[in-house]
Amino acid sequence: MRQAFVFPGQGAQSVGMGREIAQHSSAARAIYALADQALGWSVSTLCFAGPEAELTATENTQPALVATSLAVLAALAGDIDQIVPYTRQHAVAVAGHSLGEYSALVAAGSISPVAAIQLVRQRGLLMAAATSGSMAAVIGLDDDTIDQICQRVSTLDAAVVVANYNSPGQTVISGAVSALEAAGEALKAAGAKRVIPLKVSAAFHSPLMHDAAQALAAFVASTPISAPAIPVISNITAQPLRTATAIAEELPAQVESAVRWVSTIEYLVADGITHFVEIGAGNVLSGLIKRIAPDAITTTITDMASLEAYRSQQTA
Repeated sequence: MRQAFVFPGQGAQSVGMGREIAQHSSAARAIYALADQALGWSVSTLCFAGPEAELTATENTQPALVATSLAVLAALAGDIDQIVPYTRQHAVAVAGHSLGEYSALVAAGSISPVAAIQLVRQRGLLMAAATSGSMAAVIGLDDDTIDQICQRVSTLDAAVVVANYNSPGQTVISGAVSALEAAGEALKAAGAKRVIPLKVSAAFHSPLMHDAAQALAAFVASTPISAPAIPVISNITAQPLRTATAIAEELPAQVESAVRWVSTIEYLVADGITHFVEIGAGNVLSGLIKRIAPDAITTTITDMASLEAYRSQQTA
């Protein structure tokens, strides 16, 4: 059985996430304590009790989700210091959707939990500060058609691009508002079932995030990064990140590049992965994976019941 651990990104958050597992696991509590100390405010309280409006603010959501993913992984491993050995023992690769890539890098031993949480706090602040453009989800149309329409309606002053290749029939576009509107009309005319505007503050994963990416690069440059102990699959290329240099280049570029989640899962399946274990909040990735690779087996670990069920399967 070849497994990959996968970690969710923004949108998976909910008030109460991580609370139950922290009540039962000292390792999970230790991660939240590290996060609280690293940030100088109680991200654990925000995860466990909200309020929702604060939790869903980008600058808070990002460290909250990474802390929760790492708390669940630490609970699974039994100790913070066992996160990387446990991951190496049970997974042959790791991946994360956008923000989730930071959790994957911790699991692979490339960055420390504290460094990841501090980086995504800065990432969230920079992304929240961006106010240009918006995003929309496109349902029921193939990626090639979406790509072609985005290119056709884009101009030098107002561009729109694919931001997330999430699953067959579910794609997110991002860019200048006028270009988004033009693309939306053209996509519906081409057969899209729906084009749904998203409630976001800016055009994430598009060239409009270039300034944020450049600013993030300065924080990444001062962060200790090691080569991963197991392959981390890049959001940008859907190929393994194998060196510290590649990771340092990936993290800023990722903010303004498309998340190639379909290609990521296809790469892992082609590499012989049959089981995907989603670790953290929610089950968004498991749903996407089943649409990309219907024969894949998915497991979601969010609380003690799902954690114990997974452990039982591993020892059966």
